[in-house]
Amino acid sequence: MSKSNQIPVYEQEKIQLQAVLAAMIPKESLAVFNDDADQLALDYVSTLKLSVGDQAPLFQLPNAVNKIIALQDLLNEGPVIITFYRGNWCPYCNLILNAYQRILPDIKALGANFIAISSQNPDSSLDMQAKHALQFEVLSDSGNQVAKQFTTIIQNAVEAVDEAQKLGVDFYSFYDDQSREVPVPAVIILDKNGKVLFAKSEGGDYRLRVEPSEILTALKLSLSK
Repeated sequence: MSKSNQIPVYEQEKIQLQAVLAAMIPKESLAVFNDDADQLALDYVSTLKLSVGDQAPLFQLPNAVNKIIALQDLLNEGPVIITFYRGNWCPYCNLILNAYQRILPDIKALGANFIAISSQNPDSSLDMQAKHALQFEVLSDSGNQVAKQFTTIIQNAVEAVDEAQKLGVDFYSFYDDQSREVPVPAVIILDKNGKVLFAKSEGGDYRLRVEPSEILTALKLSLSK
């Protein structure tokens, strides 16, 4: 087996993305973003609010076309995988949601549903869903009211927001408030009764994400018990 084949899918694609970003973004701007991620890695190590075996809180949130999606309705169909992400403006979120989309047929074949949640407004969620042809629900959690029960909420650094603005990315346009609050990325798998089967976050460093293969392995293992 070649060395490249030993590297997990998202990790491979992240390396490719970082090469593209290095070619596109001024060195000074890239340094601001990387310094921010490095600091978040130090500041936020243990970020999950739920552990395996915990009962997850039920919630209802609007999807990209403002239809209310109830967690209980999804649980009535089987296990549910929830991922919390930062936003449409984050290239690492775009990358990982595309990776999760590619395993969606496997998730569905195992009788599970997949949803992605951010604090973006529905219009921004719709842009995310359409741009990447996502076939799972993308839900809007205004004020991170749901996310804070599952993962840690942080304030996106002013320096990173201002640097993105210089590059033409208006962070605030994706949200209905000016709080700069975003969830630390995480993945939670619930069984049909709403109990946590799997919970993982790579901490504050948003460049690191839960690999698609880990999700499938955890789901298959839980269903085999």
